[in-house]
Amino acid sequence: MAVDSALGHEAPGKIKVAIVYGGRSSEHEVSCVSAGAILSHLDPERFECVPVGITKDGVWTVGEFDPEKLRTVDRVMPQVEMVREVTLSLNPNRAGEFRFTDGELYAKVDVIFPVLHGPYGEDGTVQGLFELSGVPYVGTGVLSSACGMDKEFTKKLLAAEGLPVGKEVILRGNQELTQADKDLLGLPVYVKPARGGSSIGISRVTSWEELPAAMAYAREYDHKVIVESEIVGEEVECGVLEKADGTIVSSVLAQLADTHGGAEGFYGFDTKYLDSVVTAHIPAPLDAETTKQVQLLAADAFRALNCHGLARVDFFVTANGPVLNEVNTMPGFTPISMYPKVMEASGIAYADLLAILIERELPAR
Repeated sequence: MAVDSALGHEAPGKIKVAIVYGGRSSEHEVSCVSAGAILSHLDPERFECVPVGITKDGVWTVGEFDPEKLRTVDRVMPQVEMVREVTLSLNPNRAGEFRFTDGELYAKVDVIFPVLHGPYGEDGTVQGLFELSGVPYVGTGVLSSACGMDKEFTKKLLAAEGLPVGKEVILRGNQELTQADKDLLGLPVYVKPARGGSSIGISRVTSWEELPAAMAYAREYDHKVIVESEIVGEEVECGVLEKADGTIVSSVLAQLADTHGGAEGFYGFDTKYLDSVVTAHIPAPLDAETTKQVQLLAADAFRALNCHGLARVDFFVTANGPVLNEVNTMPGFTPISMYPKVMEASGIAYADLLAILIERELPAR
């Protein structure tokens, strides 16, 4: 589709939204699928979409206007294809302008929805770019994004607020676990890149002989590695939405089932996105007291990281109560993602959720 005909005539009164997706992280493909779902759910009577893709090597380009081309087909996930390079103006006097390299205007948008997952998108880097450019954007800011992406600092901030987190050891560079570390953690453990998502680079270790290979795998994605004790409990996820008036809403809960049903043996990338074995009970079949406790902890975690707009907070519900696992500051928006599902179960339809997230960032129109 030609760029000019794809954009068509500007629609007066509509909010122009740049959907920025793809990126340099290992979650590139997941971001593409999320973008396709958003494109297909945004109300065309209220919003005009301007897709902007970022290739795997970091080049910004005119994105895909057809959401059908941003779907997973036969286990093959989409990627950003180079069309025509664009750049975002860093001049606040031209906030929201995307131009081609020859200076021609591609689009001037009111707000950016950066549905980017992982490093170079969910870690504060692109948020800093938007802050410099002066353009409103969906989601949390620089510091919160950086801390939410880095599991070490997520847990440090949560623990500082007195919230329950599991045991972990942080390894930098070529550091290895000491015997004291092994005694603290016990087995099994999970070895993870400290700054990553979608379970990429993660291994479950049941014998210390497996540790070197797991460490090498994690270090393919980050030079800092976190080794966590396995937490036995139900995997539960809670969506958090901050409305325009500052009200924080915790969703009904999703309890994941069959997370060990894939070939990986845990809730890994293929199990999440390709194997179609994981189901979710929404609302989670937990007693009212536990449900309320998780919802309150999710809101507390949101505040502890100073999040903005949205987040998904993941828990293990153990015999001794809920334990926080992760805070996702830009959760997935794919057709199977839990965040839009739990919000819909809470009475906020996907299209309405997108509208709330976008319109809360804009000045009164």
